[in-house]
Amino acid sequence: MWTLAPVAFALKALSAFVQPLGSLCSGLGPLLLWLRAALRRAGGGGARPLPRREPGKARGRGEADGEPPATPTSVNYHFTRQCNYKCGFCFHTAKTSFVLPLEEAKRGLLLLKEAGMEKINFSGGEPFIHDRGEYLGKLVRFCKEELQLPSVSIVSNGSLIRERWFRNYGEYLDILAISCDSFDEQVNVLIGRGQGKKNHVENLQKLRTWCRDYRVAFKINSVINRFNVDEDMREQIRELNPVRWKVFQCLLIEGENSGEDALREAERFVISDEQFEGFLERHKDVPCLVPESNRKMRDSYLILDEYMRFLNCRNGRKDPSKSILDVGVEEAIKFSGFDEKMFLKRGGKYVWSKADLKLDW
Repeated sequence: MWTLAPVAFALKALSAFVQPLGSLCSGLGPLLLWLRAALRRAGGGGARPLPRREPGKARGRGEADGEPPATPTSVNYHFTRQCNYKCGFCFHTAKTSFVLPLEEAKRGLLLLKEAGMEKINFSGGEPFIHDRGEYLGKLVRFCKEELQLPSVSIVSNGSLIRERWFRNYGEYLDILAISCDSFDEQVNVLIGRGQGKKNHVENLQKLRTWCRDYRVAFKINSVINRFNVDEDMREQIRELNPVRWKVFQCLLIEGENSGEDALREAERFVISDEQFEGFLERHKDVPCLVPESNRKMRDSYLILDEYMRFLNCRNGRKDPSKSILDVGVEEAIKFSGFDEKMFLKRGGKYVWSKADLKLDW
């Protein structure tokens, strides 16, 4: 009986301690809920419709092999998938209409800058389609003026760009790349770059003039495919005189332009490595030519989707990481599949600031 006395005393003492503690916790409950709501509002106005990455997907560099995560020196941010063209080989198709709120996008760009980003390239879809280019312009200005990035660039089909945009935002843009796959308008229509009465080639020449007038370096991107592989573009490229002419080989990506879930069927556009080499041989004397085969391209780009998830293309499809807004850049980039050595080998780092290009405007 006497042995139970200490136990009873201990239980009474514990009860006396727990009772006020319970009152404290119940009092803190509403405060914690209020703090959580406040933080959510500060972080972008509530939960974002962010799809989950399936378990086991998109394992990448730095995760399984123990290497340190890559540095996001140059990032391609596809902030929208929407587009006004219907290019048959497109490998980033309109599978969603989502665009991040502007302040959330800025927060992600700041995270990338803090992780070592020097160059941001805005792409799509068509980046000028959202809010008539104002959303894009505000991001361009933010990256150059507030983040002070050495290089800010855009890839566009050019059809929605107006001179007013250059007046408002041209000073903050280093490079404008316009996609042009042919100088034969009928071939452009066949590929999917036709837009009613507008002439893609004539518009390209107008954009070239605006870039010169507003001191933006001008670049051309071309996807070589079955319908333009035999074309001779030397004369037109020399006349337009871009700082770079990026020439890509048509690439198949499962779920984008190939396979059951794809919105495009690009198989009919595909060319062999030998055909691509033949095109490059024909144009080898063009000084600004920058060729990129599928082998060089697939893993050497850091691609960020509309949810700010890195896309891993190592398995021939785009497997997403978690969003950098949720887990940070260092964690998300482990799942990017990014080949930093190939990025450097293909010349991914070049003179990309217009201040250093010393162009004759």
